[in-house]
Amino acid sequence: MAGRINDDDVKVVRDAVPIDTVVSEYLQLRPAGGGNMKGLCPFHDEKSPSFQVSPSKGLFHCFGCQEGGDTIAFVMKIDHLSFSETVERLAAKAGITLRYEEGGYNPTHQRGERIRLVEAHKAAADFYVEQLGGEEAAIGRKFLAERGFDQSAAEHFGVGYSPAGWDHLTRFLRGKGFSDKELLLAGLSQDGRRGPIDRFRGRLMWPIRDISGEVVGFGARKLRDDDNGPKYLNTPDTAIYKKSQVLYGVDLAKKDIAKASRAVVVEGYTDVMACHLAGITTAIATCGTAFGTDHIKILRRLLMDNGSARVIFTFDGDAAGQKAALRAFEDDQKFAAETYIAIAPDGMDPCELRLNKGDAAVQDLVEPRTPLFEFAIRQIVSRYDLETPAGRASALDEAGPIVARIKNGASQHEVAVQLAGILGILDTQFVVKRVAQMARWARDRGGRGPAGPASSSSSSASSSSYDSGQSPALSGPALNLRSPAHRTERELLKLALQRPELVSPAFDAYGVDEFTAPPYAAVRRAVEDAGGAEQGMASAPEYLAGVREAAPNDAVRALVTELAVEVFHGKTIDESYAGEQLVRVRLRAVDLRIHDVTSTLARLGTGADHERHQAVQNELWVLQQYRQSLRNSGAAAL
Repeated sequence: MAGRINDDDVKVVRDAVPIDTVVSEYLQLRPAGGGNMKGLCPFHDEKSPSFQVSPSKGLFHCFGCQEGGDTIAFVMKIDHLSFSETVERLAAKAGITLRYEEGGYNPTHQRGERIRLVEAHKAAADFYVEQLGGEEAAIGRKFLAERGFDQSAAEHFGVGYSPAGWDHLTRFLRGKGFSDKELLLAGLSQDGRRGPIDRFRGRLMWPIRDISGEVVGFGARKLRDDDNGPKYLNTPDTAIYKKSQVLYGVDLAKKDIAKASRAVVVEGYTDVMACHLAGITTAIATCGTAFGTDHIKILRRLLMDNGSARVIFTFDGDAAGQKAALRAFEDDQKFAAETYIAIAPDGMDPCELRLNKGDAAVQDLVEPRTPLFEFAIRQIVSRYDLETPAGRASALDEAGPIVARIKNGASQHEVAVQLAGILGILDTQFVVKRVAQMARWARDRGGRGPAGPASSSSSSASSSSYDSGQSPALSGPALNLRSPAHRTERELLKLALQRPELVSPAFDAYGVDEFTAPPYAAVRRAVEDAGGAEQGMASAPEYLAGVREAAPNDAVRALVTELAVEVFHGKTIDESYAGEQLVRVRLRAVDLRIHDVTSTLARLGTGADHERHQAVQNELWVLQQYRQSLRNSGAAAL
C-alpha cells in the first residue's frame, strides 16, 4: 500500500491551488459580495445559485444541499476520488513533489486507480498523435484533409491514429509500466485469445476530455471497408468515463460558453472541429449517445441560467436528425436558457457546410432561427391534414400536451397562442384554455401541482426546514433563524470565523454555554479546541482548517464551513458591528442567568439559610449591574 502523504505536503497542495480556480473548471462563478463567488451547485439540481466559494478562506459551501469543504473536498466529491488520489492530482497540477511517510517517494504502482487510468489515457493520446504522422496513417490524414482539416487543426484537437495491428498500444503502455489489469479497466485494451489486445485498431482517434481537461476516453472513426465494426466506436463505460456525463469539446468551449452565455450542440467530432475553426468556439457534442439530463446539468452550471442564456441544437435535416431534435425537446424544460434549433436548408451538417460554403455559412447557421418548442410543434402537426376540422383537432390533441409541459404560466399562454396560429384555429382562447386544462390533468396525474412540495427548490426547502425548527445538517434542538437569539449567535460565529480580528480577544472569553443552540455551541467548542479566534488573526486558511479538524463530527464540520462562507447581514462589517453582536450574545446570556438566579431565590424563600440566601442575592445584584453596564456602555463593558 502507498504510504500516508506527508501532512506538510498536503497543506502546501491545499494552499497552492486556489479553490476558485479549481471550481471554475466545473461551473461558472460570479461575484456574490464580500469577496465570495457563487454559482449553480454541481452536487444537486437548483434553479438559483446557492453554491458559494470563498477564495480567501479556501472553502466552498452550498446552502441548498449543505455540501461544503476545502479544495480537496470539492475535487474528491465531484470526481469521486479518494483523499490521496485528489492530493496527487492537485499536486501534479501545481508541480509539487509529494513525500510519503511510509512508502517512500510516490512509486508508480502505488498511485490511485483513477489517477492511473487517466495517466494511461494521456499516454495513449500521445501515442495516437505520434502515429498519425506515420505512413500507415495516410488514410487518416486524407480523411481529415477531405473534410477541411489540416495538420494544425488535428494538433489543436489532439486527433490521432490507432495502428491496425493487434497490440501496438498495449505493448507501448506495458512499456510505460501499466499492468494488463489497468489497461482492461481503462477500456484501452480488451481480452483476446492470447491476452489483451488493442480495443481500437486502424481508426482515426479523437481524445474525449472531461470538463477539467483530462483525457478519459476516445472516439474512433472507421477508415477502411474491411473494418467490420461500427462507423464510430467509443470507449466503454469505465471508472473515469460515462458517455452520458461527458461532452466532447467542453474543455475547449467552457470559458466561451460561460462568457457568451451560449452553447451550440452539434452531433459529431468533426462538427465540433468545423464550428470551432469557423469561430463558433462554444460548440460541443455528445459522445455516441442522445443529449440527456446529465449533459443539461453540465451546461446549466456553465450558463448559470441567466435570462440571456441560449442553447442552440444543430441536427441533420434527415428523419434521424428530426427525431433527435424532438428528443432534445423532451428535456427542454430542464433548461432555464432559451433553446433553439438550427438546420441548414440543404440538410448539411456543420462540417459539410464549412467545406462547401465556408466559415461564414457555419456562423450564419448557428444564429438562433427557430425556437426548439416551435420546431417540435411543427414536426408534430405536419403529420395531420390541417385543412379539415378533424385534422386540426387531432393535431391539437397531440401538440397540446407538449405546450402544457411548459412550467412558466406566461410562456405557456404565449406558446398556446402560437399553437393556435400554426393550427389555423381562429378561436385562440379555446386553444389556450384547452392547453391549461391539459396542464391541470398532468399535475393531477402526478399527484401534486407546481405549488406542492415536490416543486420547491432545494434552497427554499432548506430554509423552510430551518424555519420549522428542523436542521438539515445537525441533529438536536432547533436552529430557528427567526429567533433573534439564534440569528445573533450565528452572526457572531461568522465573525469569529471570517473576521476574527474584529471580535478578539473578547470572543475567546465567551463560554460555550453562552450559545443557546447546541449546534452553535458545538462550533464555539471547535473554535476553542483549535486555539481560539485569536489564532485566525495570523493565517485564515490554517485557522479555519484547524477549526474544521477540531469539529467532533461531519455535521459540525459542515456547519463550520457554511458559517465561514455565508454573507453577513450587516451592511458595514466593522468593530462597531462586531461589538453589537458580542454585546447581544452576552446580554442574552446574562438575562438567562438572571432568570435562573431569580427562580432560585424564589425557591429558597424566607426560611432558607441566611448565608445561602445572601450569596444568591449578591449574585443577582452583580448580574443586574453588569446588564445595566452592557446596555449603557456596549462593548466597552465586556
